[in-house]
Amino acid sequence: MTRKYIVQILVCSVLLLFVTALPASAETAQEFLERGHDAFNKGKYEDAIKIYDKVIADNPDVTVIYYYRGMAYYKRGKYTESVNDFTKVLEKNASDTEVLYRRGLAYYKKGHNEKAIEDYTRAIALNPNLADVYMNRGISYALNRQYDEAIDDYNKAIMLKINFDIAYYNRGVAYARKAQADFKKACDMDIKAACTNLKQISD
Repeated sequence: MTRKYIVQILVCSVLLLFVTALPASAETAQEFLERGHDAFNKGKYEDAIKIYDKVIADNPDVTVIYYYRGMAYYKRGKYTESVNDFTKVLEKNASDTEVLYRRGLAYYKKGHNEKAIEDYTRAIALNPNLADVYMNRGISYALNRQYDEAIDDYNKAIMLKINFDIAYYNRGVAYARKAQADFKKACDMDIKAACTNLKQISD
């Protein structure tokens, strides 16, 4: 299942939530929302943001629209704005694992690995069966040179999704980085074989 397909499914479910949250007379807002989702799914993220702005201006208490504007901001590389919108959603529902995961990704894109790990960890605590969240937390751990933690997360991701090719690759990289650190220590202690292996994996 591609990410785009997931987004399209979620759009349909969120649309229903939004329609029930609007007063019966808000037909124009519903039409705007449908246009926003259509623009999003066509990759016209700036257009989607402008439409979501309009819907939010008229219905500021319907928090689910902040989620979709946050997704559009994320797609446009506007990660600060994305984090802000996801945070608005979490202020209303702190246990939304999907939004925690998405905000974690936005924090990661901003280079805030610790905050990303915090959000991934919160999502996992609420639902320990999220392979993608384990995999992405592993990436953040690896960037922090916490290779044991990264490998553990990749292992969990693979247990949940046996053909998770990216998790296998990232686990291999983490093992290599961990080995590199160990070879470096051994080389510093004058173990010549370690120095040779360090040179081989560094080249």
